[in-house]
Amino acid sequence: MIDQVTAAAYRIPTDQPEGDGTFAWQATTLVVATVTAAGATGTGWTYAPAAAASLISETLAETVTGADAADIPAHWARMTRQVRNAGRPGVAGYAISAVDVALWDLKARLLDLPLVRLFGAAREHVPLYGSGGFTTYDDDATTGQLSHWVHGQGIGRVKIKIGESSGTQPGRDLRRVALSRRVIGEAAELYVDANGGYTAKQAIRMAERMSEHDVSWFEEPVSSDDLPGLRLVREHCRADVAAGEYGCDLAYFTRMCQAQAVDCLQIDATRCGGYTGWFAAAAIAAGHNLQVSAHCAPNLHIPAAAATANLRHIEWFHDHQRIESELFDGAAHPAGGLVQPHTDAPGHGLVLRAGAAECHRVA
Repeated sequence: MIDQVTAAAYRIPTDQPEGDGTFAWQATTLVVATVTAAGATGTGWTYAPAAAASLISETLAETVTGADAADIPAHWARMTRQVRNAGRPGVAGYAISAVDVALWDLKARLLDLPLVRLFGAAREHVPLYGSGGFTTYDDDATTGQLSHWVHGQGIGRVKIKIGESSGTQPGRDLRRVALSRRVIGEAAELYVDANGGYTAKQAIRMAERMSEHDVSWFEEPVSSDDLPGLRLVREHCRADVAAGEYGCDLAYFTRMCQAQAVDCLQIDATRCGGYTGWFAAAAIAAGHNLQVSAHCAPNLHIPAAAATANLRHIEWFHDHQRIESELFDGAAHPAGGLVQPHTDAPGHGLVLRAGAAECHRVA
């Protein structure tokens, strides 16, 4: 039986100011959920406001405590019902996600199994792409980051942010795309992410201009809420159009797939309901003949990604990888553009470094 559910929030400053097409930040909040049973502890996390920690402690804990640790689908359904009046998308969805991941980690540890073995592996290695290239970076910072990934670590896919200032700086966007191609060379794949900064017709024009630099992935060219706009860009763009990172429930992913709005569906297990939500969303994508890509939280996604047949890759997001490497034992190394799930330790294989995290605690 589950003995206890707890949560804490940690605020970690960025190593330098970060921004994309529609938002800028100088710190990231990590919310960690822990679930204990029979002397074992499962850990899950999400990147969300500190309010998610309070929601876990004050609302979700009572729905899980005292229940059988094995019955994760039942816990997931009860948590989802419990937040009905709070609203399923957003902070409540992020809180459910952290607890669900902790429950799966706990179950695997109680069975003394690596999480990927509990899920069942679809592949031995998980492809990844380096993600950063923030609009706040100057040319030297962009060059250094991309060069490290491609030429230092052998990662063959990288992504930069464009759509600066809600699409009002297209000249700088194009210049940075050209710089990125020069830095990484002709062999590496170049991805861009506008974070919904453009209008649909503007995104189409930008795609035409970027084609000379062989951009193969155009993420959120318009707002992910604009499904007709996404489809219009997809139909007039050589690059694959991707979106889905803000999905918190299955209806969201279903609408996006039915609208034929994307070539690859992004899923974030720290937002969509944890590993339970991840596999359900991946099944929806598979039913529409689509691959999926994991959004951010790279180390959390590795075991689920390895168990997903229609996976394309995971996002090795600079901000989150830095945090996970600092605060958790067991973080992976992306050399060669591939990572392996832990098979030599139970659960997802990561353990929070309490001492390292405590200095960042805010709730």
